[in-house]
Amino acid sequence: MKTEASAQRTTGKPPPSAVQHRTVNGKRMVLLEESEYERLRGKADEWEPLMPPPDAKGNFPALEALRVSLARKIIRQRRRVGLTQAELARRAGIRPETLNRIEHARHSPSVPTVAKIEQALQAAEAENK
Repeated sequence: MKTEASAQRTTGKPPPSAVQHRTVNGKRMVLLEESEYERLRGKADEWEPLMPPPDAKGNFPALEALRVSLARKIIRQRRRVGLTQAELARRAGIRPETLNRIEHARHSPSVPTVAKIEQALQAAEAENK
């Protein structure tokens, strides 16, 4: 017999009894404990773009793989220094939408844009020391 605790460990989801529903302004809302909200919020920030699938010979498409590699480096460094996308974009002098596209590996940034992002990240890292 599964207990609620074992169900949460195996599925990663809270037991059904821990989730409550409310209707607010005609919309159905989910009510959960703050600790569970924080856990889910933290997991959402763990996301990184996936590498593209390799071809039949096991090679990755170069452009897409480079975009993902750059995106992951930026995301990891941004998280390490504790900046949001919006804050990093502001510090780098680029639009938040541009940074979002770069971090989702949907855009190949120019060298000057990458330099701006890198300088902003380095400055933030120096502030944290």
